[in-house]
Amino acid sequence: MRTADFHFQLPPELIAQYPAQKRDASRLLVLHRKTGRCEHRQFPDLLEFFRPGDVLVLNNSRVIPARLQGKNTKTGGKFEVLLLEENSRNDWWAMLRPGKRAPIGTQIQLQEKNGGVSKIIATVTAVNADGHRRLQFSGTANIFDELDKLGELPLPPYIERPQEIAADKERYQTVYAQPAGSVAAPTAGLHFTPEILEKIRSLGVTICFVTLHVGAGTFLPVKVENLAEHKMHSERFEVGAETVFAVNEAKKNGHRVLVAGTTTLRTLESVARQNAGKLNVHAGKTDIFIFPPANFQIVDALLTNFHLPQSTLLMLVSAFAAPGQTTHGRDLILRAYADAIRERYRFFSYGDAMLIL
Repeated sequence: MRTADFHFQLPPELIAQYPAQKRDASRLLVLHRKTGRCEHRQFPDLLEFFRPGDVLVLNNSRVIPARLQGKNTKTGGKFEVLLLEENSRNDWWAMLRPGKRAPIGTQIQLQEKNGGVSKIIATVTAVNADGHRRLQFSGTANIFDELDKLGELPLPPYIERPQEIAADKERYQTVYAQPAGSVAAPTAGLHFTPEILEKIRSLGVTICFVTLHVGAGTFLPVKVENLAEHKMHSERFEVGAETVFAVNEAKKNGHRVLVAGTTTLRTLESVARQNAGKLNVHAGKTDIFIFPPANFQIVDALLTNFHLPQSTLLMLVSAFAAPGQTTHGRDLILRAYADAIRERYRFFSYGDAMLIL
């Protein structure tokens, strides 16, 4: 398939710039894969679609305040630093703006959020093929421990407002976020409240977790015409024993596995593809790129948000909408998106939700 096959026109005013007043106040579009029928619901209606014995898997990664500000120690020129991936303590890959002004050897003195100057220096030690800079930090035992003082949450580029408001600190995290490491939120989980999670458990549903630290590559455009030529970014993940047991037991006993988020789906399917369709305890990296046609070995239903045109996330949900040796899922998803646009759903990270059954 071609990248252009996944284009659609989205009115800019439907890109959600702020979270809903309450987490669970989002709308929910339910797509029934077998019939193509769409239902327009509210997020709390999600409870109606669970059955006793189901397993719900969530990504519990916590977003770090990865956007930093600094100045060139020689020229005073300003830089914005977006941390991408930790190689080892005080050694990170990052995006820099303006990157062209940061050749190897450039030293950047970081600023604190209150505008003060910190003692921490970032030195550019390498540049990769994507233009990302490798930074070595000095003046601190571990830059990771300084981020709350230095950084802001890395809101997506399509949120065009002052980069952080008071609500973002809470609302750009899931209520179950635990290990820190993502530079973008696993946004399908932003709709859940503790109360809704408890109601789901009361239905006889097991809730368990994986950890996949979402990278900034989730926002990168697909630059090739033929999807088979696209190289996916890699992301660190971990699947623990409790989740492995719950999912494998559900599949063995004919129960469903529902997941919140494309990151959760990619994690489970990555492990299953290496383990004859079952899960095992696993930690590593995945660069799995799922696009039509594709088969799914673990996931039976997907809760997700509405995604950008021509994005890898839109390609994934299109594959899931019609699994197997078919590309029909693209048509199903684009028709559902057209319905969502007509009904004035809110799109992207702070937008409404979609359940694909």
